[in-house]
Amino acid sequence: MKIPTKGRYAVSAMMDLAIHDKIKPLTIAEIAEKQNISLSYLEQLFAVLRKNNLVRGTRGPGGGYRLAQVADSITIAQIIRSVDVTVVERQDEVDEYLPYVLWAELSRKMYQFLDGITLAACVDHPDVRERIEGQMQPVAMAANGAIDGAVAAA
Repeated sequence: MKIPTKGRYAVSAMMDLAIHDKIKPLTIAEIAEKQNISLSYLEQLFAVLRKNNLVRGTRGPGGGYRLAQVADSITIAQIIRSVDVTVVERQDEVDEYLPYVLWAELSRKMYQFLDGITLAACVDHPDVRERIEGQMQPVAMAANGAIDGAVAAA
């Protein structure tokens, strides 16, 4: 079973926020560039995430978005449900057509499973940690190079 695009993008963006939450707020433009997601599409998702109290924004220089709750209290299913209304609708409208009942039950089971996985658990997964560290090294090296260049110029 495939998670809807809105849900996948929202989870990816929320993981980005969780990774950087203690460092700095992220702008939607930064997330859009990193995740290769359309800026306007991401703005729509963030409006819904904000409405559902999953993210909070800060205006002005140095502003951006942060998690509205601790990563341990946000589940993957909660993120997906917040942006994909059809998930809720499908679960509420079970008719007696057998294939529909089967898919509705499978969907319920999948969301029960995803309700047991927090954003913090995803970010702390060893494979994710390895990727994060790999992405952070070029940033740190570039920052160190800029600092070294500024020191040499002074």
